[in-house]
Amino acid sequence: MLTKSVLTTAKVPGNYWQWRDQPIYYLCAGKPNSANQPLLLIHGFGASTDHWRKNIAGLSKFFQVWAIDLLGFGRSGKPNWQYSGQLWQEQINDFITEVIGRSVVLAGNSLGGYTGLCVAAQYPTSAAGLILINSAGPFTESQTISQPPLWRKVISQSTKWLILQDLPSFLLFQWTRRRSTIRKTLQKVYLDQSAITDQLIEDIYRPSCDPGAAKVFASMFRTPSGQKVDLLLDQLNCPLLTLWGEADPWIKSQTRSAQFRKYYPQLTEYFLKAGHCPHDEVPEQVNTLIQEWVFSAVQRV
Repeated sequence: MLTKSVLTTAKVPGNYWQWRDQPIYYLCAGKPNSANQPLLLIHGFGASTDHWRKNIAGLSKFFQVWAIDLLGFGRSGKPNWQYSGQLWQEQINDFITEVIGRSVVLAGNSLGGYTGLCVAAQYPTSAAGLILINSAGPFTESQTISQPPLWRKVISQSTKWLILQDLPSFLLFQWTRRRSTIRKTLQKVYLDQSAITDQLIEDIYRPSCDPGAAKVFASMFRTPSGQKVDLLLDQLNCPLLTLWGEADPWIKSQTRSAQFRKYYPQLTEYFLKAGHCPHDEVPEQVNTLIQEWVFSAVQRV
């Protein structure tokens, strides 16, 4: 069910789709093309469709481009539910089936990358291709490489227990959502500091003011880890492009790259001089790489 459209700061008309009685916000730009698969962009943790504005503007010249706010983020509903990769992959697959109506090339950053991988692996008819940009998600081998000392385990478990309590979780949320905290966090994960604009900070801050945002934040600490990336790659059968911001302090790009190539050697990959969000830091490069790869690797399949 679609509702009345709204206008975003990116000047692209947006709409709401009702999913499980919750409003899901999405954008669509560019004309449909029977020869080219549409792109579906999935944001990372704490972000939204706004984080793709530079990519939508460039890519919609060549493709029909869709972008969606995951449940709990952006302008989408924020119910007091248990959030998980399973929930988001069901949301994305249903959106592809019910709204777009044809298979897409999925592109996701961080958490959005992991969600896209889940969809492409477990709903193969929905994905014609997959683009992962500094994608999140654990590998099986990463869980067994080393075990922390007992004292560190105890501290970690105590900290987790504390955060799971309502008041500490709420206070942490209030601190995390401050504009000054958002700016400091971005300064750590963006190589190009000039890309950290007031608008970017406002785009991240604004959804934190929505009713239910604090409960969504608290739920993240209870989110199940989900399927391991290597197991998902074993199920994948579509073209894969991985883009790595090599200055990302959260994701060791060389290590992650080796893991992805081990389990999916036929992938295509590029390393970019950027941090955790290369699509926002170096959008022209990312847009060009996506365009060329889709035309060469996806359209010929």
